[in-house]
Amino acid sequence: MLKRWSAAVLAGALALGALAGCGGDSAGDGGGDDKLVMGFAQVGAESGWRTANTKSIQDSASKAGIELKFFDAQGKQENQIKAIRNFITQRVDVIAFSPVVESGWGPVLKEAKDANIPVILTDRAVDTPDTTLYKTFIGSDFVLEGKKAGEWLVKEYEGKTEPVNIVELQGTPGAAPANDRKEGFGDVIKADPKFKVIASQTGQFTRTDGKEVMEAFLKAHPDIDVLYAHNDDMGLGAIEAIEAAGKKPGTDIKIITVDAVKDGMTALSQGKINFIVECSPLLGPQLMDLAKKVHAGETIEPRVLTEETTFNQEQATAALPTRQY
Repeated sequence: MLKRWSAAVLAGALALGALAGCGGDSAGDGGGDDKLVMGFAQVGAESGWRTANTKSIQDSASKAGIELKFFDAQGKQENQIKAIRNFITQRVDVIAFSPVVESGWGPVLKEAKDANIPVILTDRAVDTPDTTLYKTFIGSDFVLEGKKAGEWLVKEYEGKTEPVNIVELQGTPGAAPANDRKEGFGDVIKADPKFKVIASQTGQFTRTDGKEVMEAFLKAHPDIDVLYAHNDDMGLGAIEAIEAAGKKPGTDIKIITVDAVKDGMTALSQGKINFIVECSPLLGPQLMDLAKKVHAGETIEPRVLTEETTFNQEQATAALPTRQY
């Protein structure tokens, strides 16, 4: 997810400069016409999930007739904050963003509120006691995703008494999905002492880091039974490491992941992953609908959940031909 600092700063500066050149003069002016203008600050492009999420938002904005000012923060919170402040300066109608981490958003969200620009959180939540700083949060229940992963594991080892050694590839430190998926999974498996998380480390939600961390896990722990990865990309990287170590993913080491992107579903259909908890990236249509309602002054729910499911090998094989991401 994270790029080298120099690259992130340069890209952020270029993107912010581009944003500054196309803003309107007053709130709700739509950049000079009546079109609703949304400023969207994306986390980055760290995974197949995020790429699909970005495409959904961009395509949905176009279909909804909404002018989208899009910014890629390249995994840096400071870049997102700069982008949001730039959106405020431009007097966009609505600001939406998927926060890199949960904390540290209070001041910039207060600035948006003082400017009377509504904010919508997408995919990830923020940790602030003042929930009036944003209108709504649309996304998955990450704790529930972790619980679903844990429940599959408990059922898979039902009736067995020998220890089950688990390694965990966490997402970006401080990010809501990383915190919550860990919490939900841990809450379920802690009731049975045979489940032991023997190593847990961030793989930054990327395939490359997932592979590197899994390589280290395999060297330090020759007796791994289960891998729980907070997203498909880290799991896919881990599969490469497992195969390079002469082990069979899905058999020698059972693998649970979250997302259900096409590459992950393909690996599941091949038996290299055992179970995937879906986390849909296709939030664009719902986001645009909410933006229009917020702009019109309509009352909306403070929490909007996305509908998701889970997949085993057979279900993944059946779903793949029509998978959109």
